[in-house]
Amino acid sequence: MSRLKGLYFITDSELSEQGIVADVQQVIEAGCRMVQYREKQKSSRKMLQEAKQLIKICREKDTLFIVNDRLDIALAAGADGVHLGQDDLPVSEARRLLGKEKIIGTSNHCLRQAKQSIAHDVDYLSVGPIFHTDTKKDVCAPVGISLLKQIRALTELPLVAIGGINEENLEQVLDAGPDAIAMISAIVCSGDVGEAAKRTVEKIGRVKKGKTMFEGPGVEK
Repeated sequence: MSRLKGLYFITDSELSEQGIVADVQQVIEAGCRMVQYREKQKSSRKMLQEAKQLIKICREKDTLFIVNDRLDIALAAGADGVHLGQDDLPVSEARRLLGKEKIIGTSNHCLRQAKQSIAHDVDYLSVGPIFHTDTKKDVCAPVGISLLKQIRALTELPLVAIGGINEENLEQVLDAGPDAIAMISAIVCSGDVGEAAKRTVEKIGRVKKGKTMFEGPGVEK
């Protein structure tokens, strides 16, 4: 199993021009080591087929594979973990079903939610949206870098910054102390997925050089 470090890529079949399989292949080749499969429109059968296909690609490059929302798909496909929103299955139930060795991350939009996630012993916290984003239609207002800093001061758990992050504002987000940066449109809509991912991975690496990154469950140090 790999580490949560640098670019955390999230798939989006509606935005993708070449298909999510090609997207995942290219971001992994660029150095991304954590992929989240997020799908809202397809049938459960199709999602399971895609998840299994993507897991095979991720396994070949020691890349973590997380499923968004759907614990059933994560379990059936043999994913490394699940990412839960505030309205999804409670963390305690997800942990009971997944076991201690799997990764559970949560979406957090305020300090109260972050404190609850920390209390429920999650493996990482996603914080956002940092900036305005059009990727999710039901997203709350931007929380800004200030919330990221507040949560960073609360916990040593890995933090993933998400929402409206691109090459232009990436460095100021990194200065707030997240362990990883989640991106969708800045990579998928760039015109060259592999090149955009490579630039992002390299820039994050330069800023974070020398800092200890999160190691997921089962990782040998």
